[in-house]
Amino acid sequence: MVHHGGAGTSAAALRAGVPAVPVPVTADQPFRARRLAALGAVTDPIPFRSLTAERLADSLDRVVKQQGYSRAAGRAAQHLRSEDGAGQALKAVQRLPGG
Repeated sequence: MVHHGGAGTSAAALRAGVPAVPVPVTADQPFRARRLAALGAVTDPIPFRSLTAERLADSLDRVVKQQGYSRAAGRAAQHLRSEDGAGQALKAVQRLPGG
């Protein structure tokens, strides 16, 4: 998967357990792309302004052939499935005064 590193797209890729090549464009996308790379679930980000066919092809080749990316993406997906985000949010709201 090649994506811009937006919050929703990144979350969808992680939930699916799909390794990716991030091409951040703006705002918080570069930060998120670096965090995903630190997890090992994506290749090093290719900033949009530095995107070339050669760089993209090289990154796609690595993400497909090097199983470490798939393993890391799978671990992230498993972690996300085990989280109870809604339950944790409810507990946080209930801790608020008047909650």
